[in-house]
Amino acid sequence: MIKQELKLKDRLEVVDALRGFAVFAILLVHCMEHFLYFVYPQDSPTWLNFLDKAVNDVIFTLFAGKSYAIFALLFGLTFFIQQNNQIKKGKDFGYRFLWRMILLFVFAIINSLVFPGGDVLLLFVIMSVLLFITRNWSTKYVLALAIFFLLQPYEWIQLFIWGDLTPQLNGIYYEEVAVAAKSGSISDFFVSNLGAGQKASLLWAIENGRLSQTGGLFLLGMVSGRLTLFKENEYNKEFWRNALIICAILFAPLLQLAELSKGTYGGIILDMWQKFAFTIVLVSSFVLLYWNLSSFKSFTHPLLCYGRMSLTNYLSQSYIGALIFMPIGLNLAPVIGSTLSLFIGFAIFILQLWFSNKWLNNHRFGPLEAIWHKWTWIRK
Repeated sequence: MIKQELKLKDRLEVVDALRGFAVFAILLVHCMEHFLYFVYPQDSPTWLNFLDKAVNDVIFTLFAGKSYAIFALLFGLTFFIQQNNQIKKGKDFGYRFLWRMILLFVFAIINSLVFPGGDVLLLFVIMSVLLFITRNWSTKYVLALAIFFLLQPYEWIQLFIWGDLTPQLNGIYYEEVAVAAKSGSISDFFVSNLGAGQKASLLWAIENGRLSQTGGLFLLGMVSGRLTLFKENEYNKEFWRNALIICAILFAPLLQLAELSKGTYGGIILDMWQKFAFTIVLVSSFVLLYWNLSSFKSFTHPLLCYGRMSLTNYLSQSYIGALIFMPIGLNLAPVIGSTLSLFIGFAIFILQLWFSNKWLNNHRFGPLEAIWHKWTWIRK
């Protein structure tokens, strides 16, 4: 049974802010990676190399594999809110949701044009089928399936069969897109990204545990919506405090075990678990600070608009990044290390934050969100 209904007009501010935080964190990680164009300065002074490594380590430790996970968790929550609003009108949102995912596939293609190595939106489209299938299941069964996927079942099978990692296929396709990116040819760049890039991205997700984790996070997000865990009350504050304590305790040993198990499928399982634990640390910390500390709520208030325009901001990041770092644009990757990349990430964020707040002062949805919404609800 659904514990409490959520109304569309009653937006959960903390969710919008948290989504904005996730998109911002994704931006910083992508800037560190030069948007998957792995070309960096070769003759930097020693002190700058040291600083670059420190900056890179901090950003990746905090956000790599966690920012996307927050995004996936909230994806499942958003599905629940939309579905629940249609249930109250006596309608089944399921097939409309599948149409919505077809539209998201189009956005994934648009993004992948300038994103070497594919795009996570395509993975979201594929795994969203789980939400459609389980939309009418009882909460306990959805939660059980979420736990099953988060346990990384495919990796356990491979662990028992192979033990050590077998050669991964995604590297072949990543090499192909790297060559196309370095060529500076826009046509080769686009074609390679759409073909080899998407294959590389999906194979990487399958071979490194992200496919299963994404499904689990989607389902967990739907469960969080049914239990209204992002609604501010004392029960939920206690829930997130407990989640923070438990996952903070689990994170360090899981991280160490993952490091010790590198090169095995057990290492992939443990790596996914430590990333999940730290994701919950980030989510619970953000939620509790937002609810309990007025200064934090005021400081993160601009993220509300940034989060409400997450699709527009996510896609535009890729195009801005390609124009800055890659040969089809300014080709600054060979002269910009991690430290400068971080500053560029903040500059892009400030620009997008300004645009998001200005745009939503006069519009209900962001530019791409408006298109997605309009075509989602187009009359049959």
